[in-house]
Amino acid sequence: MTSVQLFNLTTIGYFVAMILFIAYLVTRSRVIALTATIVAWAGFAANTAAITLRWFEGRAMGYSQAPLSNLYESIVFFSWSILFIYLLMDLKYRQRAIGAFVMPFAFLGMTWAQLGLNDAIEPLVPALQSNWLTYHVITCFLGYAAFAVACGASIMYLLIVNKNQESGFFSIFPSSKVLDDINYKSIMIGFPLLTLGIVTGAAWANYAWGTYWSWDPKETWSLIVWFIYAAFLHARFTRGWAGKRAAWLSIFGFAATIFCYLGVNLVLSGLHSYGS
Repeated sequence: MTSVQLFNLTTIGYFVAMILFIAYLVTRSRVIALTATIVAWAGFAANTAAITLRWFEGRAMGYSQAPLSNLYESIVFFSWSILFIYLLMDLKYRQRAIGAFVMPFAFLGMTWAQLGLNDAIEPLVPALQSNWLTYHVITCFLGYAAFAVACGASIMYLLIVNKNQESGFFSIFPSSKVLDDINYKSIMIGFPLLTLGIVTGAAWANYAWGTYWSWDPKETWSLIVWFIYAAFLHARFTRGWAGKRAAWLSIFGFAATIFCYLGVNLVLSGLHSYGS
């Protein structure tokens, strides 16, 4: 079996888990919720095995870099990161309804990678070959994944706020207090990871191009995203921001994150264009 075939199984697993989580919202069946979680774990295991196998496939071809060097590899790692953060949150909160709002991010990422991107294993240009690549990509994408979970919880929060949760469709949702807490805790995880990602990226840039910072579009947008989440935490600590304002800022922050990750690579030109 090849890594691409394992990634296909991962996509199927994430799709099935997503449908089951949505079915749980309708049926409120604990059996369906448990099955969805088991399938999500199975998809995560397949995703992990696929990334590991792709690393060995690259080494067999004579390439030493981690499988994080192009858009295809970053997308499948982003999906893996989303499941990693989500499953950690699930172990703590046991709020299965959140899966219906987080799994689509991972499924859409895997679908795009499998159907729309070049999956060939190719060498990284010599100037960029460094262990800083691994540190930079892992920290950045774990941060992005935490922001995705925060965004999913924020969307749920905005759907139920001012609603009567005692009965009806929304009664299966976690309480607004739990969703607000998940939003805050996820950003508390993601922000230091993003900070590390920017620092390791600067070290990598100095290794590759001889300068720590060059105001490349990717670097500029990374700084914008950092300031958005820094503002979120500052407002939380000093102004007590919570609820609707925190939820909207979290969603806005994730939209900026996606543009930083994909929009800059696909729309703007710069030093990170190699990633496309």
